[in-house]
Amino acid sequence: MRQHSAALATTIAATFFSMGAAHASATDIRLAHTQAADLASEIHTASWIFKNYVNDFSNDLNVRVYADNALGEEREVYEGMQLGSGATCMISGTAILSNFTDRIAVLDLPFLWKDYDHVARVLDGEVGQEIAADLEDSGLKVLGYLNSWGYRNVYTADAKVTSPDDLRGLSIRTIPTPVYESAIELMGANPVPMDFGEVYTSMQTGVLDGYEHGASVTRAQGYYEVANYAALTEHLFGPLVFACSQSQWEALSEGQQETMQAAVKFASDVNRALTPVRDAEAFEFLMERGVEVSEIDTSGFREAAIPVQDELAAEYNATDLLQIIRNEL
Repeated sequence: MRQHSAALATTIAATFFSMGAAHASATDIRLAHTQAADLASEIHTASWIFKNYVNDFSNDLNVRVYADNALGEEREVYEGMQLGSGATCMISGTAILSNFTDRIAVLDLPFLWKDYDHVARVLDGEVGQEIAADLEDSGLKVLGYLNSWGYRNVYTADAKVTSPDDLRGLSIRTIPTPVYESAIELMGANPVPMDFGEVYTSMQTGVLDGYEHGASVTRAQGYYEVANYAALTEHLFGPLVFACSQSQWEALSEGQQETMQAAVKFASDVNRALTPVRDAEAFEFLMERGVEVSEIDTSGFREAAIPVQDELAAEYNATDLLQIIRNEL
């Protein structure tokens, strides 16, 4: 009996030791993003799903999520990934990736998308494939595309916007890229390129009249504390990209790659299914906290956007991609 107990103890110890050794030898996948570690955030939710999928279904991969710029600002993280260092993968909006392939800017053209199904058809088709190939040439491997949870709208501190004319002259923060700035100019406002982390204080101090973003991000970042009004401009959609370091991706085994690809597909499926639900929930949350939401007539903006889309697509060598996107309507 004593020998049996000793043997059992040895077996258990060996089992735990081997499990520890396997865990210790697992390949770490460092997944970075810029949003808060909050499941109100579409990016963090996708990261959480990806992490749990991979960690549950793989014995030789271990995903760690680094939220809220923990590994640095977006561009520097991507530049590190190009060199095979820092983050393994990142989820971000498409705007920052225009630093690595200009053609991706076509996805952010103002007043481009009809609905969520239109976005999915385009990203899962030829356009998504061509952009992925362009990014691969820059050392970034695209594993999939996801949705922002809702369109981008204009949020203001003191200026209530109920008509297109109310936007004229307002200082609105946007992502520092020409495409996003053009969307603000198209609506008659003044674009203020600014890092996202500076928005809250700038709204408090009056440096900004407002900013443009989605309701879910406004909720997750707590910006409803400084934004009293929301105008439903729906000027941009802003798809998300799940990309990895090409060199780190190639260092994985085929089985590891298959697990990660499956995890991204699952996260994308859940993310897209939740888009209308989470967008509606976010607006409900904001209104409960005093944010006044107004619909405005954007038909004039949409008409004026067509030549702007043509001009910008030509500038970014993406006229062919723009035509495909329009054909998918």
